[in-house]
Amino acid sequence: MPNDVKVNHRIKFLAIICLAVMAVFVMRLFYLQIVEHDKYIALANKEQLKRLSIPAKRGEIYMMDDGRLTKVVLNQTVYTMFVDPAIVDEPEKVKDAIREVVGGNAVDGFSKLVDKKETRYQVVAKTVTRTQAQLIKKRQLKGIGFQAESRRVYPEKKLAAQTLGFVNFEGNGQYGIEGMFDKELKGKNGLLQSVTDVSNVPLTIGNKNIDLPAQDGRNIVLTLDRNIQAYSEQALARGVKRSGADSGSVIVMDPNTGKVLAMSSLPTYDPSKYNVVTNAQAFNLGAVNNPYEPGSVMKTFTMATGIDTGAVKPSSTYVNTDYIKVEDRTITNASKGETGTITFQHALNWSLNTGMVTVAERLGNGTIDSKARSTMYRYLHDKFKLGELTGIEVSGEAAGRIIAPDEADGNAVRYSNMTFGQGMDLTMVQVAAGFGAMVNGGTYYSPTVIEGAVDKDGQLVKAAPKPAQPNVISPSTSSQMRDMVIKARRAFYASSDLPGYRVGGKTGTSQTIVNGSYENGQTIATYLGFGGDTKPRYVIMVEVSGKGKNLAGNIDAMPIFTDISNWTIDYLKLQPQR
Repeated sequence: MPNDVKVNHRIKFLAIICLAVMAVFVMRLFYLQIVEHDKYIALANKEQLKRLSIPAKRGEIYMMDDGRLTKVVLNQTVYTMFVDPAIVDEPEKVKDAIREVVGGNAVDGFSKLVDKKETRYQVVAKTVTRTQAQLIKKRQLKGIGFQAESRRVYPEKKLAAQTLGFVNFEGNGQYGIEGMFDKELKGKNGLLQSVTDVSNVPLTIGNKNIDLPAQDGRNIVLTLDRNIQAYSEQALARGVKRSGADSGSVIVMDPNTGKVLAMSSLPTYDPSKYNVVTNAQAFNLGAVNNPYEPGSVMKTFTMATGIDTGAVKPSSTYVNTDYIKVEDRTITNASKGETGTITFQHALNWSLNTGMVTVAERLGNGTIDSKARSTMYRYLHDKFKLGELTGIEVSGEAAGRIIAPDEADGNAVRYSNMTFGQGMDLTMVQVAAGFGAMVNGGTYYSPTVIEGAVDKDGQLVKAAPKPAQPNVISPSTSSQMRDMVIKARRAFYASSDLPGYRVGGKTGTSQTIVNGSYENGQTIATYLGFGGDTKPRYVIMVEVSGKGKNLAGNIDAMPIFTDISNWTIDYLKLQPQR
C-alpha cells in the first residue's frame, strides 16, 4: 500500500477517534448541564449560598410616670452562636470553646453539629452573653459566628405583671399586653442571603444576593401611671395580708377618659421568672379575667336607673319592714332595724336590699314586670355596658353575663336579686367603667390601657381615642348620684378621707358560687368609689376574697380604697374645696 494511502487511513482513524471522544464529552456535558442541572445548582448553593434570618427587635413597653415616658419592658442583647462546619478547621478546639465558655447555653448535640461538614450553618448555642461571645472570639477559631438578638427584660420585677404578660422561650407573647399585641411587638424578621466563595467571602455578583432589613416591633405606651400602679399594688398587698385573704384585685381609672391608671391582682409573679410559677392564678388579671357577683356596689346602678327614668328621687320614701316578697321569695336586709318610712338615700347609706327592690318595682307598674325588667336591662346592659366585653386591650378578657328579660331565667326573682348585685356575672373593669359614666356627667368611655406608641425619634404618638357614648344618664342624674354616694360614704367613713375633697363610694359583700350554688361561710368583699375636687378625678374598685373566708366590703375592701384614694389625691396635687 502506498505511503500516502496509509497516511490518509491513519488521519481518518484519528478523526473518527476524536469525533467519538468529542461525542462522549458533548453527551457528558449535556448530561451534566441539562439533565443534572438542578442537582449541581443545589450542590453549588449548598456550598456557596449562606442564608441568615435577621431578627427584628421586639417593641418595648412604656408606662407613664407623672406625665413622662418610662420603660418597663425592654430588650437585652444576647447572641445565637453558629458554626460553618465547612470552614471549621479545628473542630475539637471549637467544641472545647463551646463547653468551657458557653456551657449551659449550648444546644443538645452541638458536638455532632460541628462535624456536619456537608452543611454551612448550624446553631450550637443560644442566649449567649456579650462577655461569652467576646471570650470565644479571642480564641480566633475559624467557622464561628454570632447573630445578635434580644431577650425580654422586666426591670420593675412584679410591677403590673398580669397587665404586661411575658414572652416565652419560643419568643411568643403570653397573657396581657405581650399576648394581645404579640404580632405588633414582634415586628418582621429580615433576610440576609449572600453567595460566597470557598473562603466564605461574599461575592458581589449574582442575582441570589438578598438584603431585606428587619422591621422592628412597635413600641407601646400604656396609660398605666407607674407611681399609681406601684402604690396600688402595695396597698392591695397590705390589705390582703391584713384580712388574711388569698387573693385580691384593684383597678384605678380616670372617669373622664376611660384610661386605666393602675390594675393589678394577687397572687402575682415576676414575668422574667414565669417558668417557676406553680399557681396558674398568678397569671390572671382579676379585674379583666374573672367575672363575679359584685354585690351591693350594684345598688348605685339601681338608683341611677330609678332616678334617670323618674321613677324615684333620692328623697323619695318607702316603708321599710326589713323584708319584701317577690313572687314566692322573701328578700331581707342584712342591716336590720332601719324600719319605718325612710328615703332611698337612707336605704343606700345602710345598703338595704328592700329599698333597691322597691326601686325596681317602681320602674314597672308596682311589680317587677316586663316593663321594669326591660328598663333595668336597657340601663345595665345597653347603657352601662355591663355583662359584655369592653374591648380593653389585654388578652383573656371575660364577658360575664346579665340574663336578658326575655330569657327563661330573666324573671322577677332574678331581677330583684340583680338590684343588689346578685344573679349576674360582671368583671371589675366593666363595673368601674360603668360607674365612671355614672359620676362623670353621663358619658361612657370605653376602658383602655393604650396611651399610644413611641416613634423612631422617641416621641409619643397618641392613640386615637375610642368612641364615647354620651347621655348614658342625664347630667342631672349624674350629679344626684355623686351626691348620693358621697353621703353614703360620709355616713360611716367621713373621718377616713382627707378634708376638703369629694369622695364617695359603696360597699359590697357577696356570696361566692361553688359548683353552681352559693357557698356558706365564704364571701367576697368589694368597694367601689370615686374621688376628686371640682369633678371626679379617679374611680377605684377593690375586691378581696379567700377560700373559707367571710370577708366584708366595709372591713376588708374599703380600707384599701381609702389608702389608695388619699395617696392619689396628694399625688395628683388636687386642691381642697372650701
